Amino acid sequence: MSRVLAGPWAGQLLADYGADVIKIERPGSGDDSRHWGPPWLQDGKGLDTPDAAYFLAANRNKRSVTCNLAHADGQQLVRDLVRGSDVLLENYRVGTLQRYGLDAASLRELNPALIYCSISAYRQSGSRAGADDCQPGQLFGKPS
Repeated sequence: MSRVLAGPWAGQLLADYGADVIKIERPGSGDDSRHWGPPWLQDGKGLDTPDAAYFLAANRNKRSVTCNLAHADGQQLVRDLVRGSDVLLENYRVGTLQRYGLDAASLRELNPALIYCSISAYRQSGSRAGADDCQPGQLFGKPS
């Protein structure tokens, strides 16, 4: 359940080492990095496709499923997958998955052995936890 850079890369490493990784993507558009080109994947005629080479590299060796987390069916799909999973990687904005009942505490009720890895730019708590910007000198929440 990750997108852009840190989460997909962590999942890529697990997949490269043999883990069965299932990537959860937004219906319709998928991971933002699908559109981070050039370079683009080319088809059999040498023409660019809509998929960026970066996306394909960071998501190699993974299976993929689309899931709308805002709907009950999508939330249930995640819960069903978690029951048989060892690890969940996520890098949504702080509080996003809690709104859907997909936070660590909720999912560990279904699978107490679940390793829940939450990747965020500014930690899960503190004054910058919900920030989505990066100001010079404030990478670690310290004033410049």
